[in-house]
Amino acid sequence: YSEEANTLADDDCEKAERLGAVDASLSEETALAVIRWTRHDDSEDSFCEADDIQSPEAEYVDLRINPERYTGYKGPEAWKVWNSIYEENCFKPQSIKRPLNPLISSKGKLGDMFYNWLEGLCVEKRAFYKLISGLHASINIHLSARYLLKDTWAEKQWGHNVTEFQQRFDEVLTQGEGPRRLKNLYFIYLIELRALSKVLPFFQRPDFQLFTGDAAQDAKTKQLLLEILHLAKSFPLHFDENSFFAGKQREAAKLKEEVRLHFRNISRIMDCVGCIKCRLWGKLQTQGLGTALKILFSERQIENLAEKGPSPKFQLTRQEIVSLFNAFGRISTSIKELENFRNLLRPLQ
Repeated sequence: YSEEANTLADDDCEKAERLGAVDASLSEETALAVIRWTRHDDSEDSFCEADDIQSPEAEYVDLRINPERYTGYKGPEAWKVWNSIYEENCFKPQSIKRPLNPLISSKGKLGDMFYNWLEGLCVEKRAFYKLISGLHASINIHLSARYLLKDTWAEKQWGHNVTEFQQRFDEVLTQGEGPRRLKNLYFIYLIELRALSKVLPFFQRPDFQLFTGDAAQDAKTKQLLLEILHLAKSFPLHFDENSFFAGKQREAAKLKEEVRLHFRNISRIMDCVGCIKCRLWGKLQTQGLGTALKILFSERQIENLAEKGPSPKFQLTRQEIVSLFNAFGRISTSIKELENFRNLLRPLQ
């Protein structure tokens, strides 16, 4: 978030490139399975610009051997990506300046002006900004929690970097912005949790299968997935999305499409990220959030799904399903890491 945190020395470039590389190796069995999976995917207008899996440049990667963690990717290039997301896609006029933006002079009470403007927006546009802020906060928590503490020829040591966390979230160091960012993290968690509870009927249909080529594994995977969704549905304090797009039908439809297009543009901006691993996890989590919004905006279509046969009114691609669950896993992990950082900070207070 800060200018200092985004300053990259020339001698760090090689290190950042090395840490940001993606291991694209797949076992022979997995590679063959991937080819079969693509024949079973559905498609529908989405909230994200998904990569063309038929492109010769596209490749599958194993997320388990490419964990999200610190890569050293920062500096002007990294900040410009987030700045473009906030400035061009969060319904903000140029006359309103965001607080703690290192690309402008921070004079006067920018925070008061910005949040007064934000409170004047409709609930949908306010929620859009809070979701992007929450996603940004989650990513920064991951990088602080899996930071490269030691890098020698003999070993690499990853762990919690308390100083990095404080620079991004401490109330004093961030002039009050840190707590707002963390509050938005909980907001995006509730949104994605609500989406999981709403999409249960889609996955419960007898005809739905998570095709892997192994019937026994398919059944086991579906059962585990349904257990997660039932657990999400049992949460007693779900976010109430009924206030979204509750105005006149034509205006609500126009606003919904505007939100969808803004979100698709953010997924395109993620393609500009120079660090390959950062781009991988950034796009995955952006698509996961977009899929959650798609679910929440399709409640009626999901409720009216036929138990058998095709579901042309609501579909999810394999990419959307994978991104939805992985994105929620990332947000959940961020919240868990907050408790770890609180424990680490307690002796310092």
